Order: sequence, then structure tokens, then C-alpha cells
Amino acid sequence: MALKTLVFVCLLVTVMALAAVPKAEAQLGGLGGLGGLVSGLIGLLRIQGTVFCTLNGNIGINGTATPVFANALVQVQCADGNVVGSTTTNGAGVFSILLDPVLTLLQSLLNNCNLVVKTPLSTCNATLPSVGKLVSPIQFLGNTASGLLSIADLIPGGFHLLLPSNN
Repeated sequence: MALKTLVFVCLLVTVMALAAVPKAEAQLGGLGGLGGLVSGLIGLLRIQGTVFCTLNGNIGINGTATPVFANALVQVQCADGNVVGSTTTNGAGVFSILLDPVLTLLQSLLNNCNLVVKTPLSTCNATLPSVGKLVSPIQFLGNTASGLLSIADLIPGGFHLLLPSNN
């Protein structure tokens, strides 16, 4: 009899907890739009892109002839100077940075942080400047679900060369 009572109490607690989730999601706003309370707590922020070896770090007019910037250090740098993530581009100039949304809020990332390529452009092409850095705002692309995991996909908004006098 005690076992039946224990099973009934566990079932009752589970039903009550599931019924409370929609209310909690509405109150919390889905934690930055990451798809609700549960996926907001079990999620990631993913910033992906390609850095090209050009003055503006973007693909050139002719597209396919634009060289990529391999082995470049890419950082997520916020207004306070804090670096919250970094990686190095691969041989194809592609980078991917994963951030924990508990430590870095999506809204703060979009409003207060930029992607910064710290490696000088002259590293990929000796005719390009050896001073300055490529900087890009971060844009929200959308959400991807992977099982129970929700991933907020972010991309560069467009790189531009920032010279030392503009820092």
C-alpha cells in the first residue's frame, strides 16, 4: 500500500510540474527567445562564419576568387573589453564559437559585443595592412533544435577594417 501511495505522489508532483512550465516560460520570456524555459536552460549560442583575406574581411565582388583568411584569431569582444570567447579559423577561413547562454545573455551579446579578428591582415596577404583589425557586429540568424538542445545561431554582420587611430 505504501508503494502505491509513493507512486501516486510522484505522479501527482510530475503532473503539477509539467502544468507549471507554460506559466514559467511566459514569465521568463523564454530566456532571450531561445525556445522556452527548458531549451533556454539546455542550450548554446553558436557564432559561425568565414573570414576572407580582404580589406573588409568579406567576400569580394567576384566571389569565388576571394581568398580566405586561414589561421586567424577571432574573438568575441564586448564593450567593456572582456573577451567571452575565441577560436582560430581553419584552412578554409571558417570559424565557430560556442558560448554558454547562462554566462553570456543573447541580448547583451547582440547589443554590446563584436567579432574581432586580432591577426593582422598582412598575415594572409603581404600587400594588406599590418596594423588595425577586422571588426564585425553580431547578428541573430535563428534557432536550431538538436534533440533537447536549443542552439541560437549567430553570424557576423559584416567585417570592416578598424585602424588603430579609430580604436
